[in-house]
Amino acid sequence: MERSVSDLKERIRAGRGLVPAHKVIRGGQLVNVMSSEIYPADVAVYNDMIAAVGDVEAYIGPETEIIDAGGRYLVPGMIDGHIHSECSKLSITSYAKAVVPHGTTSMISGLDEYISVSGLEGLREVMDEVKKSPLKVFWGAPYKTPYTIPQSTIAFNFNKEVHAEVQKWPECFGVWETVREFIQEEDEDTLGAISEAFKNRLPVFGCAPMARGNDLNGYLCAGVRLDHESYDHEEVVEKMRKGMHMLIRESCVTHFLEENIRAVTEVNPAFARRVSFCTDDVTATDILSKGHLDNVVRLAMKAGVEPMTAIQMATINSAEAYRIDHLVGSICPGRIADILFVDDLNEFKIEKVMTNGKMVAENERLSYELKAPERSSVLKGALKCKMTTKADFEYKVSISSGEATVLAMDVKGPFVRKRRDVVLKVENGIVLPDVEQDVAMVSVLERFGRNGNKSLAFCSGWKLKKGAMASSAAPDDNNLVVMGVNAEDMSIAANYLIEQGGGQVVVADGEIVEFLPLPIGGIVSDCEPEEVAEQEKRIDAAARALGSDLPNPMMYMFFLPITAIPDYAITDVGPVDYLALTTFDPVLDLKEA
Repeated sequence: MERSVSDLKERIRAGRGLVPAHKVIRGGQLVNVMSSEIYPADVAVYNDMIAAVGDVEAYIGPETEIIDAGGRYLVPGMIDGHIHSECSKLSITSYAKAVVPHGTTSMISGLDEYISVSGLEGLREVMDEVKKSPLKVFWGAPYKTPYTIPQSTIAFNFNKEVHAEVQKWPECFGVWETVREFIQEEDEDTLGAISEAFKNRLPVFGCAPMARGNDLNGYLCAGVRLDHESYDHEEVVEKMRKGMHMLIRESCVTHFLEENIRAVTEVNPAFARRVSFCTDDVTATDILSKGHLDNVVRLAMKAGVEPMTAIQMATINSAEAYRIDHLVGSICPGRIADILFVDDLNEFKIEKVMTNGKMVAENERLSYELKAPERSSVLKGALKCKMTTKADFEYKVSISSGEATVLAMDVKGPFVRKRRDVVLKVENGIVLPDVEQDVAMVSVLERFGRNGNKSLAFCSGWKLKKGAMASSAAPDDNNLVVMGVNAEDMSIAANYLIEQGGGQVVVADGEIVEFLPLPIGGIVSDCEPEEVAEQEKRIDAAARALGSDLPNPMMYMFFLPITAIPDYAITDVGPVDYLALTTFDPVLDLKEA
């Protein structure tokens, strides 16, 4: 978004009306998020820029296209303040097809899952893809990769030396996803990234769930500007009182809005001006059935937030938090022409969408054909795991038979895992999973050909009665995650994904039950959102047929490698104790028969 002197001259002349506008929107009600007013106003658009708002007759020339708003409300394009679009299993192109018709025209992202599987070379390809998309990505350079403690294995390690290079890229708008524990532990790469950001005058974006008191104070003293993750509204209140911009997260698996919005509706309405929205992780199924940020706006209004305030949270508040309000977030001269046409603010159904000065969507679909780019070998690489056998998924111990007391990672929701001690049988030197006690095996296989790591541990909460499931899409490192109660089925699942080059699979009784292919980096697909949504429904149905009653069994599983989730996780280096920030032995005690 660099501008030359000649470009600036052209923009200034367009703003003064010395050259005609390319488009003029007539007959709309302007939702002015800057002044909290709604009033009749026309909008002149020059190329991708809003040139004038109000009386724009002087901007109309013989070639100017007139767009009749038909009395609809003109709302700024919405901004998702923190999103891992890769977790939707949709490529940037496919993701744009899903969310832009719902009014999301910009997102803040580190594109970090792409980095983990393809490095900076793959990232550059994705950034080129973004430029051809109606969806803008304001990229934050990940504070480091991987985000795991202890460090897991990925294709590319983002460190402070990389930051010295990439923070100078024109696409870089800050430091992304700065996890509290890395600041608290005074990690050199993390502090190096922040130090570099201060030199470059870039904001630091945070990730600090449950940060309170002295830990929060220390976190803020590092220079973090905002946070997207709070578990209750009291946490939101403390963070805001201490100067943070707050993003309320409403994802398809973590529904935090109803609780967190209480900071505004019950504690202090004045907080509203510095609260914005993000979805963090969504699925194609949820977007197509509920919407995207339009749904979040509706939920906020249902919780008691006034329409204007809810719209500000989805637009200008996020733009100001990320220091991009000179580009997006409002319908004002000089901003990018991202404009939504809305019939009724209370219903908040997006009728039409303009991005970058072009009409691109109507009736919840793109109004033109958007094609994905040709994919290079960088983003189509194979999974470099060794083929597995049944023995790879059997937990072997030093006794031949008896009992083992194990620590099972017990899922209490997608972002909470607690300790559960369980006594399991040992037969032939192997600790057996137990469907009656809801204990399954889980393993992570390093997939980048770096070291061949393989971990094995125990988990609870999925209630699997048979079979196995596996995924090569698994943030934060996207190694191959396999879960099951049958070692043979776990091996079949892992091997199938290795053969297919990535995806998600469910296996039962030695047979492939369902498969969702993810050929791009093993994490996303170029398929249409509707097709991916159908595949999601089938794969989740297959997982539930194994016995699970979780709302998203596969997604709950592929979050297991995120070590920033309390209290336990598992990566290719082993099961991880989040509180101690170290790996642990899941077998606590052995009793020989």
